[in-house]
Amino acid sequence: MSPASATGRAAARPAGAPPRKEAPAGGRPAGEGRRRRIRTQLPSTPWLFLGPGLLIVAGFSLYPFVSTVVDSFTDRRTLIGGQYVGGANYQELIHDEMFWTGLRNSLLYMVGVVPLLVVLPLLLALLVARQMPGIAFFRSAFYTPVVASVVVVGLIWVWLLDDRGLVNSVVTGLGFDRIPFLSDSALLLVSAMLVTVWKGLGYYMIIYLAALANVPRELHEAASVDGAGAIRRFFTVTVPAVRSTMVLVGALSSVNAFKVFSEVYLMAGPSGGPGGDDTTLVMLIQRTGTGLSGRVGYASAISVVVFVITLGLMLLVLRANRKEDA
Repeated sequence: MSPASATGRAAARPAGAPPRKEAPAGGRPAGEGRRRRIRTQLPSTPWLFLGPGLLIVAGFSLYPFVSTVVDSFTDRRTLIGGQYVGGANYQELIHDEMFWTGLRNSLLYMVGVVPLLVVLPLLLALLVARQMPGIAFFRSAFYTPVVASVVVVGLIWVWLLDDRGLVNSVVTGLGFDRIPFLSDSALLLVSAMLVTVWKGLGYYMIIYLAALANVPRELHEAASVDGAGAIRRFFTVTVPAVRSTMVLVGALSSVNAFKVFSEVYLMAGPSGGPGGDDTTLVMLIQRTGTGLSGRVGYASAISVVVFVITLGLMLLVLRANRKEDA
């Protein structure tokens, strides 16, 4: 390099700029080789973190699902390997009265529980969102049933609603006849619905509280300036702002209500209430597929039907949400 060219490059560099590092022989900047070696090792690194999680999902979710679908086409029992029977299990479902009873109860349970779990937690969230003295205590009290065991909750309500329980003791003390909460098939199903609603209020209340925190206060202030009252602001400001959250709550509560087991099982017993009239689909799966002579193949067929119906419910909810967004 001539002294003139070096002087010209020095003059072209702005004053105060750091000196430029010259590339080594061969035209490759210093450190580029090291960076290239590091990049060749990075693509395999994420799999080291994803691998354990993928193995857990494959072992405890994917494999049981595939195994259930395969077993639904066999006559497998608990201690006996099954043989392929085609769609015989699904044909038997069509003529099984207990299956239709379980399907009816599961659908009725969903219809009775979902509207309450969509509306009541929203009203509860509006109440506890206010800054009032002692509101933290009520927030904790409303959320306590969520963290309580469903078995403990079910047993508490059984003791309350039993013929000699606290509720009937108060009713008879007032001069009325005992209410057969746990011996009448219709009242038993309604009682189980109330337990599900009572236990789920706090959970969905937290979801609504997170959604209400993102509603701009300016919207409520503008509606107040226009003369809108509390009820009108609820329907014109609050509901549109949390509509997507209401759809989410509706989807979650629909799936959970359709797959109900613990509440009805604890209150109705293994037989599913008087004459099995309160049996749900999940209870039917448990009753059919367990025991030394359990019909695993037939129970798997019922499980596949429950999965298809649940998937259909989710798709309907997503489609309704897309229509509202459009």
